[in-house]
Amino acid sequence: MLGYPSDAVTAAPTRPIRDDSPLPADDPALMTLDLRGLRRRWAATAARSPIGAEAMAGTDLRAQAFGMSGERLMEHAGAAVAAATRALAEDTGRLARGPILVLCGSGNNGGDGLVAARYLAAAGLDVVVALVASSARPRTVDAARNWDRLGAATRVTRVHATGGRDLAVLGGDIDRAAVIVDALLGTGVTGGLREPVRGAVELIARARALGVPVVSVDTPTAVDLSSGDPSEPVVQADLTVTFHRPKTGLRTRRGAALAGRILVAPIGVPKDADRG
Repeated sequence: MLGYPSDAVTAAPTRPIRDDSPLPADDPALMTLDLRGLRRRWAATAARSPIGAEAMAGTDLRAQAFGMSGERLMEHAGAAVAAATRALAEDTGRLARGPILVLCGSGNNGGDGLVAARYLAAAGLDVVVALVASSARPRTVDAARNWDRLGAATRVTRVHATGGRDLAVLGGDIDRAAVIVDALLGTGVTGGLREPVRGAVELIARARALGVPVVSVDTPTAVDLSSGDPSEPVVQADLTVTFHRPKTGLRTRRGAALAGRILVAPIGVPKDADRG
């Protein structure tokens, strides 16, 4: 859908890449950059060696042990997703078309989407946020905290989608969405997806067929970050924002094809916590 090459394969740099850009939540210019500008901003992060899902989970835990809280990691991740989503909407001429729809699972991947929604709303964009889960609130502490913060946010509409009827309502005017953010699951699953996430993935597929671009958070839902193997159904993204290092699963042929264009955003993992 996008007229940009994937970042999954890039030419080797001819000189060292400086790694001194501010972290996403601390970068006042981030929401003004286009996709090429974001790629340049995060070039040093994209140039790091790739890492798989299990190793990245260990890196997250070590980062928190070294003083970078999970809440702050989520804040940087969400800010990065928001900037990429706004840039994609602008680059595809859809910024003023309608609201941005953020589909969030109940875990920390959904929490990244909730933070992104807050930043998008603060930038003056209308956002519809759907918690796609049987539970009334996200199940992790940091994600739940960010769900609560959206309750007082202007330009944000929160929806709880527990099943097919709720998703059908969301899909009624789905072609009016400027962009869909896929923040449902952060890595692959064993076997097929279960409801209501399965229905949300099918909704994303229908929207994309109508021309609505899709941004995935960390990985397209149902694509394993280590192997690149998908479950079914799977999200086909136009843009994937992954974090800290490129992911081995998104470097495989199938993973890269499903991820679309890839941006690798820094989230503040301390150097001593990074053993990738």
